[in-house]
Amino acid sequence: MKRASISKFLLLPGLILSLGSCFVARDYEQPEIVEEEHYRTDTFSQDSLNMANVSWREIFTDPVLTEYIEEGLENNIDIRIAIQQILAAEAYVKQGKAAYFPTFNVNAQMTHQELSSNSQFGSLFSSINQYEVSGALSWEADIWGRITSAKRAFQAQYLQTIAAHKAVKTRLIANIASSYYQLLALDEQIRITEQTIETRENSLETTKALKEAGNVTEVGVKQTEAQLYTAQAILIDLQNQKRLLENSFSILLGEAPMQIERTDLSRQEITTELNIGVPAQLLRNRPDVIAAEYNLINAFQLTNVARADFYPSLTLSATGGFQSLDLQELFDPNSLFATIVGGLAQPIFNVRRIRTEYEVSQAEQEEARLNFRDTFLTATREVMDALYSYEAATESIEVRQNEYEAYQTATDYSEELLNNGLANYLEVLTARENALNSSLNLIDAKYNQLQSMVDLYQSLGGGWQ
Repeated sequence: MKRASISKFLLLPGLILSLGSCFVARDYEQPEIVEEEHYRTDTFSQDSLNMANVSWREIFTDPVLTEYIEEGLENNIDIRIAIQQILAAEAYVKQGKAAYFPTFNVNAQMTHQELSSNSQFGSLFSSINQYEVSGALSWEADIWGRITSAKRAFQAQYLQTIAAHKAVKTRLIANIASSYYQLLALDEQIRITEQTIETRENSLETTKALKEAGNVTEVGVKQTEAQLYTAQAILIDLQNQKRLLENSFSILLGEAPMQIERTDLSRQEITTELNIGVPAQLLRNRPDVIAAEYNLINAFQLTNVARADFYPSLTLSATGGFQSLDLQELFDPNSLFATIVGGLAQPIFNVRRIRTEYEVSQAEQEEARLNFRDTFLTATREVMDALYSYEAATESIEVRQNEYEAYQTATDYSEELLNNGLANYLEVLTARENALNSSLNLIDAKYNQLQSMVDLYQSLGGGWQ
C-alpha cells in the first residue's frame, strides 16, 4: 500500500510538466517608439564607428583634466551611492533565481499541556509533554510562469541599476569637463580684464595730461575714470565666479573646497572627428535610454506575474521528523513521522485584490513605455542640439575673432588720433568698451565650442566607457 502511494506521488512531476505547456507569461518585444527617418543627421558625417564608441580619454586629452575625471570616478558620492544600488539589485536577482528551489525549515519544540479532568483524556492524564524535532519542505511549481517572470523582472531591475550607474558616470564626466573648461575660460577672461585695467590706468593718466594741455575736458577724464571702474567691477565678478566654480568642482571630485590646478584655454584642442554613426546606432550606448527600457521590461514582467495570479497554484509540501511523549525515546525509529501534501489552489473571492494588482501593473507598464519613449525622444533632441551648437560655436569663433581684431584696430587708431587732437574722446571710449566686450565674447565662443563637444559626447552616451 505504501508503494502504491509512492507511485502516485511520483506521477506528480509528469502532471506538472504537462501543465507547463499552459505557460501564460508573454515574451517582451521592444516597442516602436520613434521612426528612424525623423533623425536630422543628413548634414553631418556618418560612419559605422560612431562617437558613442569612443572612450572619454580620447576626446578629453588635457592630462590635468583626465586626472580629475579619474579622481571623480573613484571618489564622487553619487558614484558610490549608485554602486550600493547595484549591490541591492544584485541581491534581488539572487533571490529570483532561488525561487525555483523548495523552501526547507527545521523546527524543534516541546509542548506541555495541562488537561481538564472532565476532558476526553483528562481522566487518564493530568498533563502531557510532547517533544518534536521536524523538518518542513515546500515547493511551488512554476506552471504559469509567475516565478520565471518575477526572476526576469529582478534581472531587468538589476540591469537598470547598471545602466543608471553608467548614466551617473556619463553625467559626472560631462560635469567635470564642463566645469574645467569654464574655469579655463574664466582664467582667460580675468587675464584680459587685468590687462584692460592696466591699459585704462595708463589711459587715465594720458587723459589727465591731455586735459592739462587743453585737448579734452574734465568730462573726458571722468568718462575714462568710469571705464576703469567698470573693468575693475568686471574683474571682481569674474574672480568671484572662479572661486564659486572651484568649490563646486571640488565637490564633484568628492573633496572639500580647494584650489583647482589647471592648464589654459589656448592648449585645448578638439581632435575627435564628428562621426555620429547611422541612426540605428546613434543612441545604443546612451545609459539613460538603456535604463528606461529595462524599467519597461521590469514593468512588463511584473504584469506577467500579476496575470499568473489569476490561475491556480500547485504546491507540494512534506513534513517529517521525530515525535515522542518521552524525551529519551525521541530519536527512536518508532518516533518517526512524515506527511506529504499536494495541493491545487484556485483564487475565487479575494476582495478584488488580484484584479486590482493586474490593472495597476498594466497602468505602470504603460507609464514605463511612455517614459521610455520620452527619454528616447529627449535623447535625440539633445544629440541634435549638441551637433548644431558645435557647428554654430565653431563658426562663431571665426566671426568673433574678426570682430575683436576690428575693434582692437579701431581702438588703436582712435587713441592715436586723440593724442594728435584729431578725434573726439567719446569715439575712444566707445572703441575701448567694444574691444573689451568683444574679447570677452571671443573667449565665450571658444568655451561654447568645448561645451558643445561635452554635450555631444554626453548625449551620445559614450562618457561612461
